[in-house]
Amino acid sequence: MTSRLTRALAAGATAALLSGGLLACGDDQEQEAAPAPTPSSDEERGEQGSRQGARGSDYPSYVALGDSYTSAPFVPETDRDDGCLRSSGNYPSLVAAELGSELTDVSCAGAQTLSLVGVQRTFDGQSRPAQFDALDEDTDLVTLGIGGNDFGLFSTLASGGLAVGEVEADDVVGDITEQLDQVSDRVTSALAGVADRAPDARVILVGYPRLVPAQGTCSALPLDDEALPVARTLNRGLADALENAARRAEVEYVDLYALSQGHDICSDDPWVNGQENDPERALAFHPFAAGQEAVADELLRLLAQTPAEAAR
Repeated sequence: MTSRLTRALAAGATAALLSGGLLACGDDQEQEAAPAPTPSSDEERGEQGSRQGARGSDYPSYVALGDSYTSAPFVPETDRDDGCLRSSGNYPSLVAAELGSELTDVSCAGAQTLSLVGVQRTFDGQSRPAQFDALDEDTDLVTLGIGGNDFGLFSTLASGGLAVGEVEADDVVGDITEQLDQVSDRVTSALAGVADRAPDARVILVGYPRLVPAQGTCSALPLDDEALPVARTLNRGLADALENAARRAEVEYVDLYALSQGHDICSDDPWVNGQENDPERALAFHPFAAGQEAVADELLRLLAQTPAEAAR
């Protein structure tokens, strides 16, 4: 992040994401690039749910990779033991249950693209193995949702740290655009890494939902009139960055930004929580059950078709 943008976004960039010791989406965390040791048990690898029916499934082995928009804290029951905050109702769990797949869910709150290949430090100070360690030649299905935590993009948006008073809005947007280009490159490389490690798997990249309304704002989304256009640029730009990565890597893409039209944080039927934590429903600025169910439904719709049919 350039020093110009850092000055503009520093104040309050993470305050709204800290509550009760839980880091929500995550800032740029310190992560080690060295590969982690291969886990010695399913528990250490963060595996959840579901061996029942795996042999009869079209996708017996399903690996879910991603950040907190995949792990979905508080939707509804959340495993806090390893610091990744995976819930029992996140979309990987819903998809695996429907397909009868054996699920290895290594999604983790705060994950960046680097977390796929290196050690991730969780909010409570634990070290989690590289998510790619869960992949192998027997993997049949991979979903990936990543990129929003790189450069602290989503945490900045959600915390209301997009105040542009000290700099021109065009300069802030220019810096964000440059970072989004890098995110797209990183996710493209990540998808190539998935293909290398799981060569026979069907791979689907999952985008991010719409957070910011097309017009106006609300108390659940702490953005002023000056910051709103920048926030919309960031939200839409992240979706475009991931869609571009999927196109370049020639994998399927769930355009959650388009799918969530009318379900932004300020809507009557939001798929993402606002700035107040709700331990019974969702962490602040994170998906509600409805958002996770929508992703699961779209994935199942795609998976009911061949890749060629789904691409039409």
